[in-house]
Parts: sequence; structure tokens; C-alpha cells
Amino acid sequence: MTLVAGVDSSTQSCKVVVRDAATGQLIRTGRAPHPAGTEVDPRAWWVALEAAVADAGGLDDVEAVAVGGQQHGLVCLDDAGAVVRPALLWNDTRSARAAADLVAELGGGTVGARAWAEAVGSVPVASFTVTKLRWLAEHEPEHAARTAAVCLPHDWLTWRLAGGTDPAAVTTDRSDASGTGYWSAETGRYRTDLLTRALGKEPSVPRVLGPSERAGRTIAGAVLGAGAGDNAAAALGLAAGPGDVVLSIGTSGVVTAVATNPSRDATGTIAGFADATGQFLPLVCTLNAARVLDATARLLGVDLERLSRLALQAPAGSDGLVLVPYLEGERTPNRPDATGSLHGMTLANLSPAHLARAAVEGMLCGLADGLDALVASGLSPRRILMVGGGAASEAVRRIAPTVLGLPVVVPEPGEYVADGACRQAAWALAGSELAPTWPTGASHTYEATPTPGLRARYAALAGAGATP
Repeated sequence: MTLVAGVDSSTQSCKVVVRDAATGQLIRTGRAPHPAGTEVDPRAWWVALEAAVADAGGLDDVEAVAVGGQQHGLVCLDDAGAVVRPALLWNDTRSARAAADLVAELGGGTVGARAWAEAVGSVPVASFTVTKLRWLAEHEPEHAARTAAVCLPHDWLTWRLAGGTDPAAVTTDRSDASGTGYWSAETGRYRTDLLTRALGKEPSVPRVLGPSERAGRTIAGAVLGAGAGDNAAAALGLAAGPGDVVLSIGTSGVVTAVATNPSRDATGTIAGFADATGQFLPLVCTLNAARVLDATARLLGVDLERLSRLALQAPAGSDGLVLVPYLEGERTPNRPDATGSLHGMTLANLSPAHLARAAVEGMLCGLADGLDALVASGLSPRRILMVGGGAASEAVRRIAPTVLGLPVVVPEPGEYVADGACRQAAWALAGSELAPTWPTGASHTYEATPTPGLRARYAALAGAGATP
């Protein structure tokens, strides 16, 4: 039996899965936590990776490894390969002003947004690496001056696995490069003019590998796959194809779909990313997803299972109670300084059950807006594949079709980012033209009739916004 391993270095933790390269059979797993916060010393990811590998029984018998990682984060290296400062993660919104400035510098308003969309397929928001580089140049010029190379979380871990010391040897893949704001999925090239505009100089950037290309070998001799951004790895792990929309409810909420053509959305709603197979991955991301449920459960003094049961006790539409869950600002719509708001309170609906359901519905309404944007761009979804921690909630599974208006398929619980990385590792090992085909696991389909008026009420209230 030939074994391959996939790593998911996410915002909250590191997961490792080991599978049979031929059949995809799960052999063993391991995990370890990451520190909390919106900036993290990358060395903490390495410590967590080592712990997760140990928890998985080691990788001595593994022939290939690939890493899936959280997108957008900024890792700065000096000319000797040392980390310059803690990495700024995707959910660090301090670069929101920098994002607006970069759009303004290319013409501002719709002109500037269109210029960015034409250049790299996306309009910068605070999540993107390019905006974090501008923030660094403006607020920490001493760190910007030391920065000789920039890369992303999965790039850095892949490089470390290879025993890398030369920052010029760092590699990445199409999916993660497309989330930087200075690489175009359509042209397959860096826009070094935009990189220089952000940082004030042109640092070294990773070489972009093809989907099945090897990044080298680990210190132990295993083949290293190119790796991928977390959303692209999850789509690969789910074997998502045309007509499938992947809805991931984790720290962030992500709505994405595999497409054959690149996306260039000047409104900034859709990010024009690449996928892990050589195609494209138009993506809409919200900042407020599973943690909306966490916060509501904490407020009500219940656990998540009890929150789910409460939500299912209230009627569809929560008798008019609407939660706009901008609890951490928001990325889609781009309102980094927004706050949440609760509307339509009455004596009849101000109950724990109604609030629980309003939290689920509000979170899903934000994701439904993302689905609408993908449809408006020309995609024709037929079903939704729902994954992530939020998908464990029975209330989320049952309420989702009433909000989204499509059948919702919930695969059996799994580590789909790590699974996608594992499949990519097998692909790199085989050197074949196409990714290996592995059997898909069991799933359950939820169908329901959309709740009348719910989306309209939410849209009216979310559109009004709630800012300090």
C-alpha cells in the first residue's frame, strides 16, 4: 500500500490525514490547535504541524505530502529566510484603509475597481495580501525595509517541509497566488507593478506551480505537492464539479464553484480565484459564519447542540425577528467597521428559540447573497455541498434549503481541505494528467421550500447597514 498525506493548516488548527494513494482509504489522522488571533508567528504553525503529524502516527511511511492552508495571509521573510514579523492573517481587517487607497490610486470608485478586476480578477479588500503589504509599508516601515520575500501560509510550510533556507526557493500554486491581489488567474502572471505599488519595492515572490507539479521533496524524501489555498483544496477533496456550489461554514463563510472561465467582477463581490485543477474558482466570502452561532449560544447560555434544537422550535422567518450578523465587520458586503443589529423585536418573538433561529437565518442570508452573485455571473448551480463546522448543526442543515432555495447535500463529516491536499499529493506522486479518482463518502440531501419574504426582509435591513 502506497500512502500519501494531506495537511490543512487552517486559522484555528492543523489537521493531517493519511490515505491510500490508490483507493483514497483513510488510514489515520492527527490534529493540533493554532493560537488565536489575527496575527500569528508562523513558527507556531510549524509547531502545530509537528504535533499533528505525531498525533497521526508520523509520516515516515508516506510517499508524498501536500499542504492546504488559509488564504491571503502575509508572511514576510528577510534575505536570510527569517520571519520578519508575525504573519497578518486573512481576518485581520486593519488594512481596510489600505484597500480603499489602492482602489483610489487606480482611479477610485467604479473606475478603480474595474481596473483591479481587469488586472487580477478581484477588487482588493482587507483580507488580500496586497492590502496588508501596503499597511506594512505605511505603519511598520522598518519591517517593510527588512522584507526581501513575501509568501503565504501554505507556501511557508511547504518550504519548511523541504528544509528551505533560501527565500528565493519558495513555491506556491495557482489557487493561493490568485488570492494575493498581485497575480492574475486569467493570465497566469504576477502583476509586479501592483506588488511594488503596495510595498514600495519589489520583493521576491514564490514560483507558481501547476496543479500536479512537484514542489520538491521533504527532508525525509517524500514528494511534495504544490499545495493549495484552503477553499481550492476543499473543492478538490469534495470532487466538486460543474453545477456544484461548495458552501463552507467555518470561521469565515465561503460560497464558491468550479468554473471553466475566469471571473472579473468589478463590484468586488466575487473574487476571481483559480482552483487546484487548472480551472477557476469564483468565490464569495463573508467574515461572519460559524462564530455567529458560537456568540448566540454564549448569549443564551447554551451549547451548540441546544442552540440547534432551539432554532428548530421557532417558525420559519422567526416571526419577523431578523439578525444582521456583522459581528466582526464584514467582507461581503465590504463593511469592515460594521456592527451587528437585531430587528423586529416584539413580545411574541423575543424568545431564546426565535433568537436562535434568527441567528441561523441571518448567517445563511449573508451566504445566500453570495450564491446570488455567482448566479448573476453566469453560473447555473444545481445543488449545494455544505461543509465546515457549521454544517454539523442540524438546524443549519434543515434551514439552509429554505434560505438558499436549492437542495443542500451534506457529506459525511470529514477534513475536506486536508483530503484535497492528500488527493493532490497522490496526483503529484503519480505524475498523471488528471487527479486520482477516489470514491466519495456517504451524504444526506436536505430539500425544502424557500421561506417567503425572509430574504427580502434581511436585504432591506442589511442594506441599511449598522456602523458605529
